[in-house]
Amino acid sequence: MRELDYSMMGGRIRQLRKAKGWSQEVLAKKCGISMSFLGHIERGSRIMSLETFMAICLALDADAGELLWGELRQPSDALLELWHPSEQAPDKKRTDSYSMYVKIMKSVAEIMNEA
Repeated sequence: MRELDYSMMGGRIRQLRKAKGWSQEVLAKKCGISMSFLGHIERGSRIMSLETFMAICLALDADAGELLWGELRQPSDALLELWHPSEQAPDKKRTDSYSMYVKIMKSVAEIMNEA
């Protein structure tokens, strides 16, 4: 299993934040965390919860793999349909996708902790 490099991940978060022209304060408010905690995340000196990670992904409109590993993969059409069923309203899609993703990631974390 690959180990996360929290300082590299924090650097990618900082890079995307700056690319959007946002201060730490702006991103922290969007994510519901303190500016101090965001600074720690960007330096890799503190580990965030899965919920905070997802809030950052959503706020930055970033792929989780991009932030975790620096790898951006294009999802297949089948996965896109799974995450964004066409019959749902756009606002509901984003909320449902987030909830589904959090559930999946929690399940994966539980499985990895058992191994």
